[in-house]
Amino acid sequence: MSGGLYPIAGSKLYIGSRVTAKGVVTLGDFTGVSWTEVGGWANAGQIGDTQEVGEQALINERRVRKFKTTLNGGTMENQFVPMALDAGQIKFKQAIDDCQPYQFKIEWGADCMPEGPVTISVADPGLVTWEGHGFVAGQPVIFETEGELPTGLTAGTTYYVVAPVTTDTFAVSATLGGAGVETTGAGSGTHSASAPPAGMTDMFYALALPGARQGGDATTPHLRAWSVAVDSNIIET
Repeated sequence: MSGGLYPIAGSKLYIGSRVTAKGVVTLGDFTGVSWTEVGGWANAGQIGDTQEVGEQALINERRVRKFKTTLNGGTMENQFVPMALDAGQIKFKQAIDDCQPYQFKIEWGADCMPEGPVTISVADPGLVTWEGHGFVAGQPVIFETEGELPTGLTAGTTYYVVAPVTTDTFAVSATLGGAGVETTGAGSGTHSASAPPAGMTDMFYALALPGARQGGDATTPHLRAWSVAVDSNIIET
């Protein structure tokens, strides 16, 4: 799959578990997370690192020289339709009342991702069969199952397509460009996979922040503001 234009419509925001705060996270910090989608997402704020810049005037150059300092993931200001019975909104409210950060994931353009049934061989590396997949190395893939995945793979974890890649098969790695995962047990049940757009999933630790309910005239939709203060680096997959 090649890159392209993706709409904001169809994107999804997920909340995970409470975590111990740290400034640098890796993909391993999101392995096996039980994600809950936060429903009613009506307006997405901006997210991403900005960098502070220091300055020093130099006498001999008659110029102010600049140097990079700290990074700031920012605060993502969102609006939601109030949905008191939505599992994600309930969890977000709990996170607001908590001092600790939570795991968050955003899948931009999530409704554009291909999904389909797969079979997975027991081999080193295990080969995934997905007829006419069209993927290239580096494409993220997430597996789900009605039973048990072959040993070596975990449902809900992001893997990456690696060689050997054919029209209908590919291997996967736990890290981008890493070695193919060896499968050692047959697993059971029916398996499926989805392929988020490459580079369009963000994962990070953040603080859940409260916000005001929106007012307006009689025809204004009733929304509430909830913000997410990024407290770590942002992993893009």
